[in-house]
Amino acid sequence: MQFDLDLELPLPLVHRRVHVHEASNSRLGDCTLAAEVPVSLVFNGVSHAVMMATPLDLEAFALGFALSEGILDHQRECHAMDVRLLDASEAGLPEGVQAVEVALTISSRCFERLKLRRRSMAGRTGCGVCGVESFAGLGLDLTPGMRPGWIERIDATTVLRAFEDLPRGQQLNAQAGAIHAAGWARTDGRLTDVLEDIGRHNALDKLLGTLARTDRLAEPGFVVLTSRGSHELVRKCARLGIAALATLSAPTAMGVRMAELSGLRLWGLCRRTRAVQYVP
Repeated sequence: MQFDLDLELPLPLVHRRVHVHEASNSRLGDCTLAAEVPVSLVFNGVSHAVMMATPLDLEAFALGFALSEGILDHQRECHAMDVRLLDASEAGLPEGVQAVEVALTISSRCFERLKLRRRSMAGRTGCGVCGVESFAGLGLDLTPGMRPGWIERIDATTVLRAFEDLPRGQQLNAQAGAIHAAGWARTDGRLTDVLEDIGRHNALDKLLGTLARTDRLAEPGFVVLTSRGSHELVRKCARLGIAALATLSAPTAMGVRMAELSGLRLWGLCRRTRAVQYVP
């Protein structure tokens, strides 16, 4: 796969002067905000989705999205990727608003399948099913995978160790807040990767894309997320063979059902000394 990386993207953090009001006092201060940039994902010249994302690790994001949404079955089916910065006039956006286009060249087989799906997605960071045309398009028909023997090593102690280490990798969130993180932990709970984005789906796709690009999707380990365990996050993990997922907040009922159907071990409410196992 070829990548075009010689591009200066918008900064992931923006600094502004603000008025701070506290009790009866008011003062000028400085704050750091998370950048939110429209990112268009284009497959073989056809625009498929526009997502609002943090302009960082976009190659990993695009690959992870393509894999977790079933556009690609394997990373080798993406032959090339080009990232292009668009100014406001070119993107049809208000003055001063930049956008990014990530163009993927994929296999003809995958592209034909994508066209048949006729799925378009609205670009909201909090929505995972916008634009689905039928109930079948929700992708809820998961097939149980083979459970690896090492899954029993992922217990509450292991999960909580990963969450204890997670803030060290959240460099953007430490400065701006409002940013989700997805981490990859080994079976001893030690984190090896942390990817950040304003959208929880985006953060997960960045992580999955990073694992795919480095051929680590099949390695023993589990995903941790600073979000709830909603059905689409479970589905993304299950589709790529992730054996276990742990989230900071509680899962939804559909998230638990998706985990049961796929055989994914699901943890939630992982805070301090407490973790809840919803699917063994």
